[in-house]
Amino acid sequence: MENKVVVRFDNVTKLYKLYRSDKARFKALFRKNIPYKENRAVNGLSFEVRNGEAVALLGRNGAGKSTILKMVTGVAFPTEGEVYVDGKVSALLELGAGFDGESTGRENIHFKCSLMGMSEEEIAAVEDDIIAFADIGEYIDQPLRSYSSGMKARLGFAISVNSQPDILIVDEALSVGDKVFKKKCKEKVAEIMSDENVTLLFVTHSLPTARDFCKRGIVLEKGKKLFDGDIEEAIKFYDAAH
Repeated sequence: MENKVVVRFDNVTKLYKLYRSDKARFKALFRKNIPYKENRAVNGLSFEVRNGEAVALLGRNGAGKSTILKMVTGVAFPTEGEVYVDGKVSALLELGAGFDGESTGRENIHFKCSLMGMSEEEIAAVEDDIIAFADIGEYIDQPLRSYSSGMKARLGFAISVNSQPDILIVDEALSVGDKVFKKKCKEKVAEIMSDENVTLLFVTHSLPTARDFCKRGIVLEKGKKLFDGDIEEAIKFYDAAH
């Protein structure tokens, strides 16, 4: 019996309107005749991911990879088609985003985890692990406005990987921090993926890293799927096309 489908894209298209300037974009809120160019970030895309799969999304910049991840996390929505997601999603996208600069690191842990749907009991159970993993010392009780961008990223990564996700989304986040922290990040993702019930969607430009974590690859170009299959075959296809 096959594992259940946890992510499904059914003929999904995502259009973005590109205006000449911020002023034109603002005018378009009130007038329909403001000229714009249309960008199909994702174009008629269909695929399924089953529980426990680790899938790499491969493609050059502009292929639609990050847009796909944003639709899985609910940050963006399809213009056409349907996106189905079943499970608690934890995303390592823009690791410093979504924090409150006036709140402390500890307060932001509670805020971010609650947004993921975690109860206070669940947050309390992982809070010490998050703080230990971030390894930012006494700054955990200081306002985030006093953090460097690297410290914010470390805290963001720590929250994402310790929140016990059903679906883990990783977008180049393993490049965060110094050499020692990068190694710790990769080891933590590998530990998470040892649980056969966790699903991984992984975007990276490092083909060796994709090979390390994923058994399946989807090659994308201009929002369309060119190949979907075994990771080794996907990497060969990607190399040949580029």
